[in-house]
Amino acid sequence: MDNNNYASIYHQNEAILAADALDTLSCNAGNAFPSLLQYHNTHRDWLFGHLAYDLKNEVFPGLYSDNKDGIGWGDLFFFRPRIVMLLRNNEVQIGGWEMDEAAARAVYTQCLAAKEEKVQQIPAGRVQAHLDKQQYLNAVTSLQEHIHRGDCYEVNFCRENFIEDAIVHPLSLFKRLNNVSPSPFAAYYRTNDLYLACSSPERFLQKKGPVVISQPIKGTIRRAETPAADDERRRELQQNSKERAENVMVVDLVRNDLSHTATRGSVQVAELFGIYSFAQVHHMISTVTATLEEGVSFTDAISQAFPMGSMTGAPKLSVMQLIEQYEQSRRGVFSGALGYITPEGDFDFNVVIRSILYNASKKYLSFQTGSAITYYADPLKEWEECLLKAEAMRNILEG
Repeated sequence: MDNNNYASIYHQNEAILAADALDTLSCNAGNAFPSLLQYHNTHRDWLFGHLAYDLKNEVFPGLYSDNKDGIGWGDLFFFRPRIVMLLRNNEVQIGGWEMDEAAARAVYTQCLAAKEEKVQQIPAGRVQAHLDKQQYLNAVTSLQEHIHRGDCYEVNFCRENFIEDAIVHPLSLFKRLNNVSPSPFAAYYRTNDLYLACSSPERFLQKKGPVVISQPIKGTIRRAETPAADDERRRELQQNSKERAENVMVVDLVRNDLSHTATRGSVQVAELFGIYSFAQVHHMISTVTATLEEGVSFTDAISQAFPMGSMTGAPKLSVMQLIEQYEQSRRGVFSGALGYITPEGDFDFNVVIRSILYNASKKYLSFQTGSAITYYADPLKEWEECLLKAEAMRNILEG
């Protein structure tokens, strides 16, 4: 995991490497969060892994996931690494119950070799989608009819792009993506023959002591070519009433999610409508903080906020039912979370967006993008936002 030197008062590490699983936990929705708590309580060690979007079926009993799944990751997977390396203030801290100096040097040498490795050409493949432009526009129009009827207020609607018979070098793919689109929550993740190359700009949830923070993104605009024009784009996003309405809706949703495990009166909006710049886009990001009630487990703090509101919409239960109805692909790890848990029970998780997922045995490659659908949304502009968010990934695959 790499923050690519993005400045933030909430960052604790510049980069983290975790490798060589001593043991693992893998389970699907049903009893996943209690299993994770028991796994952590048993070992009291560093844990790294993912929470797939489809854990919604555990958090909200009665939901299900029947759409196509080309990748095949489990709903929850964590491993206890033999090796943990933390980069903080330009110093590498090495941890791990069974790590010695020789092992550390070996890992360091491998990292240097990977850094110097020549990036391989990614073979071109034909990008397909289960929803073409007209099907997407029709679905958005139908979702707006649901909003008009009062079924929901906002829906995060996504579409999958995929390549079949894809043969890629996953580490080179990540390096290429990270060069084109460096982000504060970038990550390269592998379990067996499943890979994730992630360039996420968004934090889902962080816990440090009793304090938790969430930083939802809602609001996007393409960057301009000149500094003056780029500043104008930032102001345009800051003043855009539609984007502000979307952002405040998700902030209210996050405030409600955090309130379930927070001490009374501790939920605060530390920043509203912050504008942050990335390689291709500017984003509107808000920060919500809370103090956990004494005795609340870290898994309760996560599950009460999961899935993240920025990737569902509001109200959560209704929109997740609509997402299952109108999307054509199972989300899986996409729009879930990737991150770590410390021995003390603190954690930091991103939102898995702007990411490429790859099943090497099936030779199936996938990347999904989406946008927030409201009553006043222009379906064509939402389509264009999906294309904009996919641009960096499509360029490295087709370039």
